[in-house]
Amino acid sequence: NIIYDFNAGKQSTLPKHWKDFSFSKDDSQIALKSMGLDPDNRWLAVASNDGSAVKPLEPLGDKDATVYPSWSPNKQIAAMFTEPIDLNRQNVYFVGLNKENFKSMVIEGRGFQYLWAPNEGRLLYSVYSNNTDSKPSLWIANAEGDNIGSGRKNLNVATWADKCVFANDTDVYCAVPKQLDAGAGMFPEMAKATEDELYKIDTRTGLKKLIAIPDGNYSMSNLIISDNGYYLYFTNNADKRLYKINLK
Repeated sequence: NIIYDFNAGKQSTLPKHWKDFSFSKDDSQIALKSMGLDPDNRWLAVASNDGSAVKPLEPLGDKDATVYPSWSPNKQIAAMFTEPIDLNRQNVYFVGLNKENFKSMVIEGRGFQYLWAPNEGRLLYSVYSNNTDSKPSLWIANAEGDNIGSGRKNLNVATWADKCVFANDTDVYCAVPKQLDAGAGMFPEMAKATEDELYKIDTRTGLKKLIAIPDGNYSMSNLIISDNGYYLYFTNNADKRLYKINLK
């Protein structure tokens, strides 16, 4: 594991047993999982961006699969973890730096994937449930302070959060499969060869606009918007090559 600071021209080597890194918005810190061989020596932790000043937050034990290192924009939250309520619902808990007692949030499904809005404590996430034939469904909710769990809205888009990118705090671009079979939420690999269309979604109103039908069979991932907002770049899952769509 290596971190390279391009501004400083500095490289730092991190322990091999660290994984699932998340950078804070100002890049000064990382959240991570420290995976010792003994389950009693596995920790959710934060550290400086060169691997120093390590601070354990919570023991992981055998809960690795349901813990998600992820900095909120205001750096109050360093990670999330989920626990089931019943077959179709889970609680999402938020982990701060000082054992804060944050509210939890109920999500309507499993297969939790997420994406923070750039500057606001709003969380775009996808889940699947029996109510959606186990296909992914995209939601938005407030996820900061006393507002955690409020403003929750089903955007009625059948795709995964990791196929989306925020253009600003309101608008998000998402690659949406033209067709999904039942069970795709449990087995995302089923959609790896499915042709995607690109939608722009207003997360405040839920308004959706078809932006592009790519000229070819592209299954999009790793969406990135250029700094000037003119282009959207994506990786095609079929050939692992980088492509570009004009947005303006």
